[in-house]
Amino acid sequence: MAVSYFISLPDPSRARGGDPALSFTANGAGAFAEQLQHALADPAWFERWRNGQPDPDEVDPALGVTDAGANVTGSQDDLRINLVATTSIPGEILRHRMSLLAGNGWELRNVR
Repeated sequence: MAVSYFISLPDPSRARGGDPALSFTANGAGAFAEQLQHALADPAWFERWRNGQPDPDEVDPALGVTDAGANVTGSQDDLRINLVATTSIPGEILRHRMSLLAGNGWELRNVR
């Protein structure tokens, strides 16, 4: 069952994770949406993260779930970027991916 996650990036220039290989590099709403959709849908994104862990074989495979049908849209509201991610990926996994992508520079505003 798909769920819509309403995500806000209050200061998009600070929405960066600690690992440049996994972090957002976007500057506009469409680019942020595209990068999040890629992180939700492409198994290679997770594999990059997993392979960077001290013991990749010990990483819980459940963290690697992807949703090829994930859809993310983005809009600009003054300086804030708002994203709506509609996906079957569980909330805990989405939060993990967002932390890697945006560090602490994001807010989960609503879930439907």
